[in-house]
Amino acid sequence: MAIPDDIIPTLTPEPLETIAPKIKDGDILLCAAHDPFSRLIAWATKAPWSHVAIAYRWPELNRVMAFEAVQKLGVRAVPIEKFITQTSDGTTPYPGDIILARHDKWGDRKLTDGKLQHFADFAVDQFGDPFAAMEIAKIGLRVALSRFVDHLPKALEPKDEYICSEYAAKCFEQAGITIEWDGLGFIAPADFAHDPAVQAVARFKTQ
Repeated sequence: MAIPDDIIPTLTPEPLETIAPKIKDGDILLCAAHDPFSRLIAWATKAPWSHVAIAYRWPELNRVMAFEAVQKLGVRAVPIEKFITQTSDGTTPYPGDIILARHDKWGDRKLTDGKLQHFADFAVDQFGDPFAAMEIAKIGLRVALSRFVDHLPKALEPKDEYICSEYAAKCFEQAGITIEWDGLGFIAPADFAHDPAVQAVARFKTQ
């Protein structure tokens, strides 16, 4: 179905307690923020979507977590309550909008029952130390250059450092799900929104 770039005003913001029961493992948290790095991504992709994370339940702790890759901190997990109320650098309230979205293939239990564990294992195995300064610079160059070149130099391709959407796409691959994109530059948050199999579920009230 895909998510149009102008969908945000058409969805009524709902509090977390209303949306939480609807959240499924592997749901997409699609963000449109206004901080400098988010503006860079939006500029590079000509779309409002600046960040993407993955929702995943932690039953033992009665928590819904957001798995994400963020500038300076690297790959991490945070409670969704924190994810929707502040940025990774602590800015609050969250400077933008957040959509809960879902890939249609998560409804195919034959696909996901056997592979959800691979999805989760990969996502967690990427948790680690903060990115070094050179890794952050490499991510920034990958994003900025993608506006001007079709194919990035091999030296700029991701290895252990990811922009958020690259991390999320790799997680989805573990479940046999490929996010459609043009293969040019880098896979971006906008590619998740524009994938025909992704649909909007709800809009979080962030303030």
